[in-house]
Amino acid sequence: MVRSILMALVLSLPCYAQAWGFFAHQKINYYAVFLLPPEMLVFFKPQIDYLTAHSVDPDKRRYLLEQEGPRHYIDLDHYGPFPYTSLPRHWKTAVAACTEDSLVRYGIAPWWIQVMLERLTKAFMAKDSELILKTAAELGHYVADLHVPLHACSNHNGQLTGQQGIHGFWESRVPELLAEKEWDFLIGPANYYKDPLSLTWSRALQSAAAADTVLRLEKKLRSQFESDQVYAFEERNGQLTRQFSAAYTLAYNKLLNGMIERRMRASIEAVASFWLTAWANAGQPPLGSLGRDRHSQPLSDSTLLLWQQIDAAYKNNPIKGREHD
Repeated sequence: MVRSILMALVLSLPCYAQAWGFFAHQKINYYAVFLLPPEMLVFFKPQIDYLTAHSVDPDKRRYLLEQEGPRHYIDLDHYGPFPYTSLPRHWKTAVAACTEDSLVRYGIAPWWIQVMLERLTKAFMAKDSELILKTAAELGHYVADLHVPLHACSNHNGQLTGQQGIHGFWESRVPELLAEKEWDFLIGPANYYKDPLSLTWSRALQSAAAADTVLRLEKKLRSQFESDQVYAFEERNGQLTRQFSAAYTLAYNKLLNGMIERRMRASIEAVASFWLTAWANAGQPPLGSLGRDRHSQPLSDSTLLLWQQIDAAYKNNPIKGREHD
């Protein structure tokens, strides 16, 4: 009952331009569940509403904690030309080379994913069902964020090129218009990754390499549309909202040649694979009994209080740190 109420509340909230956007993050965690092996599915499938709803908690926490923001992005272009070899891939080496303050300033997403992966592994080892779900839902968010090109670029919202709003356009408007009607999320099974840090950096570099295309093609498209055709007023969450028109959105997606769908599919695969990797590294503990226990045990008071604090901050506070990350 509690999960259903929380799910309804999250889905009714306005979707701002953060990370993949609430809609896409929810879809990514949702579809990731179905890539898991039966030994994990027995626990994860009954909790799919929880994993979907709480995929957005890290974004909402940005209205509560300033240190949350840098966990969602990394400005790789700050570190020289592609493939950014001046930036060490391992955290301790990177701190020695750049200082921790500097790393935090330009984003720590690849390393934070490793922190969350370790936390999930420990939660599996402890057979703590509540902690497994909380950590898995949030790990899914950070992994998905790293697949967004503008999360690996200092021009993260087109603010340096006169393209303000492109962040939410790419990651929210396009998926919301096309994902459920036209995109294919039937993906093969999750994979075990022996070296998850290498996979993380591989996906980060893919995102960084695509950032220029995201910006360049939107600027090209803008020159082909009359100014009054770029935006339209449409109803959103019961309010008339100015956003990119459907025609402009469809044209942009066509120019990108399916990039957003591919990055979303890659996100789904990576999220499921990181969940699987954490479980495997924990020794593949049986999860069937955890699933049965989960239905009979109420949520802890501390968890409920934490959700209340995050929701209150999201609804009432300005975002802490830079916007559109």
